[in-house]
Amino acid sequence: MSVLDDIVAGVREDLAVRQQELPEADLHRQVEAARTPIDPMPAFREPGLAVIAEVKRRSPSKGDLAPIPDPAALATAYADGGADAISVLTEQRRFGGSLDDLRAVRAAVPTPLLRKDFVVTDYQLMEARAAGADLVLLIVAALDDVLLADLHATARELGLTPLVETHDHAEIERAVAVGARLIGVNARNLKTLEVDPDVFGRLAATLPADVVKVAESGVAGVDDARRYADQGADVVLVGEALVRDGDPASAVAAMRAVGR
Repeated sequence: MSVLDDIVAGVREDLAVRQQELPEADLHRQVEAARTPIDPMPAFREPGLAVIAEVKRRSPSKGDLAPIPDPAALATAYADGGADAISVLTEQRRFGGSLDDLRAVRAAVPTPLLRKDFVVTDYQLMEARAAGADLVLLIVAALDDVLLADLHATARELGLTPLVETHDHAEIERAVAVGARLIGVNARNLKTLEVDPDVFGRLAATLPADVVKVAESGVAGVDDARRYADQGADVVLVGEALVRDGDPASAVAAMRAVGR
């Protein structure tokens, strides 16, 4: 079993518990009462480099990154730095996140929010919408073609913007086939957790011209952000470097200044 398979298995177990606690009919009512999602795409398409700043306590590859006792305070710092969107890890077992973190951040900032998790069911999309997310991550490597298409379509119907994550040419073809307009290229192999910083540069040119390109993983600072921008990235998604920075607002602002 790969690392990704193990993570998804745990996600499904935790999801079953939440589904028992909150029936789908009740979740539907929460979705109906939720605010209208923000469209992040206009900001992502503006000249320069956009930044998705991540609230991330730990990871399977690095272990504990930062305690983050108050995710809302960190998100506020990101917003002060001009973050174009904020990603909130909601997976509990490996990343130490929760939907409560997402709700707390939603209450604190008006910035578009990405629910970062391993989404495998429509129920999780509704959870994201009810908790105030504007975007949701769909990982091609974790989904077959039918499920990827279903989740992408359902996310759009809910008003969510899907960030479709890829790792190779075949996954990019699958993302394009379902109509993805926001495609991430993750330098981290989720099956081995190894990072290849050259992955984005190799794959970016194969993405359609009208797709917003997101570089994920491998951003330790401004130099990495600039390298990704030079390779065609419209957006960088940054977690570890920001949660460990003593001045996350300034760090976000410095990355956004690339190309502006």
